[in-house]
Amino acid sequence: MPAGGRIALGVSYNGRNYDGWQSQPSGQTVQDKLERALARFLDVPAVNTLCAGRTDAGVHGLNQVVHFDSPLVRPENAWVRGTNSFLPPDIAVQWARKVPPGFHARASATGRRYAYVLLESPVRPSVDHGQVGWVFRPLDLAAMQSAANALLGEHDFTSFRASSCQAHSPVKDMRRIEIARRGAYCRFEFEASAFLHHMIRNIMGCLIAVGTGNRPPSWMAEVLAAQSRDAAAPTFAPDGLYFLGPVYDPSWNIPDRTPAFDWLP
Repeated sequence: MPAGGRIALGVSYNGRNYDGWQSQPSGQTVQDKLERALARFLDVPAVNTLCAGRTDAGVHGLNQVVHFDSPLVRPENAWVRGTNSFLPPDIAVQWARKVPPGFHARASATGRRYAYVLLESPVRPSVDHGQVGWVFRPLDLAAMQSAANALLGEHDFTSFRASSCQAHSPVKDMRRIEIARRGAYCRFEFEASAFLHHMIRNIMGCLIAVGTGNRPPSWMAEVLAAQSRDAAAPTFAPDGLYFLGPVYDPSWNIPDRTPAFDWLP
């Protein structure tokens, strides 16, 4: 283990301007920006990070957790201030922790949490463009919650899996789905053992089909049982999707929220 030990960071970002989290040849990803900022702060050629959960282009993060092994010793508060001085304004390190060598941002997580914020309005979003999904027809939240309940528990989620998904298994444990309204905004919160590629956006497409009356709540169970992507609705927009962060055992002492949590409806 290098002199500085293993460091965990909590990172928040607005995903509108990026090609997702994972590093790509374009260099225009959140991971690319973070690793360049860390390298500049440490004055080293490169820093390699590993995240708790990759996000797609246009998807936002409130408490993305990464870890890396640092060649240099720095105070925890210096990691935050120093790295942020080299990051663009729509990406910010929220906290830093020195963690034991056995901590792994992805493998140590026991679950992951996402929220989807949806605007129900006859007029498209403006000031929150790119930060919320949009539906112009009235939604029946009770019908949507009834449909969502069919997804709770351990299931094969192949019907909600993107063709490009690289997960070893489509079987995941959906632990919680909660739907709430605040004025014109609806918030959908999901917690599961893990998620497949596009899984939440595909579920959202189905929930909206139910909420607008195009499908009955019982249809969700049929889609799940079909184990076929063709059975589900089209993939919904990434705009309103937020990675709330991973779930860890409290013994790791990893923060489970950032101030941005208070901003979401």
